[in-house]
Formats: sequence, C-alpha cells, structure tokens
Amino acid sequence: MKRKLAMLLAALCLTVLAAGCGASSGGAASFGEKTDSMAAPSAMTEEARGDTGAAMDMNGFAAYEESGKAESQLRAEKDSGDGSKLIYTADLNLETTTFDDTVKNLSALVEELGGWTQSSSVSYGGSGYRYGSYAVRVPKEKFSTFLTRAGELAHVTYTSSNVEDVSEMYYDTAGRLETQKTKLARLQELLAKAENMEDIITIESAISEAESQIESLAGEMKHYDSQVDYSTVQFSLNEVYQLSNVEQPATGFFSRLIGALSSGARGFADFVQNFLLMLAYAWVWVALVVLVLVGALLVRRKRKTQPKKEAPAPETQDDKPE
Repeated sequence: MKRKLAMLLAALCLTVLAAGCGASSGGAASFGEKTDSMAAPSAMTEEARGDTGAAMDMNGFAAYEESGKAESQLRAEKDSGDGSKLIYTADLNLETTTFDDTVKNLSALVEELGGWTQSSSVSYGGSGYRYGSYAVRVPKEKFSTFLTRAGELAHVTYTSSNVEDVSEMYYDTAGRLETQKTKLARLQELLAKAENMEDIITIESAISEAESQIESLAGEMKHYDSQVDYSTVQFSLNEVYQLSNVEQPATGFFSRLIGALSSGARGFADFVQNFLLMLAYAWVWVALVVLVLVGALLVRRKRKTQPKKEAPAPETQDDKPE
C-alpha cells in the first residue's frame, strides 16, 4: 500500500510540474496538448492504484481542466494590449504662502479623485515656517489628473514620475497560484478516498504545504493589484514667505530698478524678521549673555572707584636709631 501511495503522489507531482511549466512558458502549448501530456501519468496511476480504488476519477481531470482554462485566460490577458500591469509613482516638492488652505485643497482633491492619504506629517522649522510630508494613493486612471491639479494648487519646484512594468512577475505568480489550487483540489480528492492512517497523514501534510503556498501567492497577487490599481504620490509642502523661482516678465530699466529696490527692501525686512524670531527663540541665552556683560561692567567700575592704598615712605639716615 505504501508503494502504491508513493507512486500516486509521484504521478501527482509530475502532473503539477507539467501544469506549472505551461503557466510560466507564456502559453505556447494549447489546452489540448496539456491533456495529451497527462496520458502517461494517468496510465501510471492506474497501474499503481491496482485494486485500491484510491486514485483520481474524472473529477480530478475536471479540476485540472478548470485550472487549464484559468491559466489560458491569464495568458490571453497577458498577450493582449489591455493586460499590462503598470505601477505609477511620483515625487513632488511644493511651496505655498497659505499652508492651511493648500493642505485643505489638496486633501479635498485626493478625496474627489477617489483616493486616500496614506501618511502625513508636519514639522516646524527654525524660522517658524511649517514643512509637511505626505503620501497619497489615487486610482491609476487619475494619476496624471492629480499631478496637473496639484501643480495648480501650489508652486511646484521639483517633480519626478516613474512607471514600472510588473506584468511578467504578475502573471507568473498568477499561474503558480492556479497550479497550487489544482494540486490542492486533487490532494483533497485523494484524502477523501484514502483508508490507511499513514496515507491520510502523508496526504494531509501535502495539503498543508499546498495551502501555505496558496496563501503566500494570494498575498503577492493582492499586493500587486493594490500597487497597480492605485498609484502612489509622495510630496512635500513648504510654507514660505515668498515663492521661489517665479519667472517675472521682461520690463524696462526703471521698472527693473524699482523692482530691485522693492526686492532689497523685502530682503532686509525678511532679515530683520528672521533675526527677531531667532532672538525670540534664544531669549534665555541672550538674557544670560546680557547679565554676564552687565556683571563684568559693574565689577570693573567698582574696582576703578576704590581708593588706592599709599605705599609706606622709605626710611632715611635720620630716622635710623643711634
């Protein structure tokens, strides 16, 4: 009985390997050719099982046929122009002078396009301006729309996009998943007909391994589907007093002179504001330095006002005792 079960499992492994090779080859062979390749294992199975009656019947072939149809459908989808699996990602650096309003408008845009915010954080710089970092997910068909409209809501200083084709890995994983499902179905049929306890334990171990493979491959497929169906856009939002790299129209000399004077005045005002803000942040250290300087001046003045001690007069010849 052990020898017969071993031959049965060997025939099953050959069948699964044949199905796996067909899934990863890209669909060169038809389903009819697959069924022909099953002839030898089927005959071997008939010889191995003898009078036990534990081998697969037509239900096993039905399960295999169902898997073959699924694999053929996957290959047809892959070969068609609509079957490409593309992952879109982008990075943006944005500036704004109205931080709260821009964040609100960008959040509304993501919601309007059917996406969601994956992560967000806001920090404060040394000058008091805010810096936000965000990652959002939007449907792949709304990817370009989001980039265009985000550039209208804030000033773009940097942009980068990338497209990754994962079609080969996606359909390879899908084919292996279908193969494992076929293997599981046939093992379950063998388990239903097994009578020996040792055979049952062996088949249940193989079933557990197949279920583990199915769970892992299904997780990979779910991850691919999520990355393909929803694009990822990461962007930073800087709060600034004045937008940078903004092109100005060509003007005459006097207009340029007035603009230069105005820019100089704004630059000086920015310097004064930043300096005062720096002092406000460091007021404790400033107060400590002032106290030390005042104390040093008071000590110095006190030393100057103290009367000097007169030195004793030197002794003369007349003062010496005789």
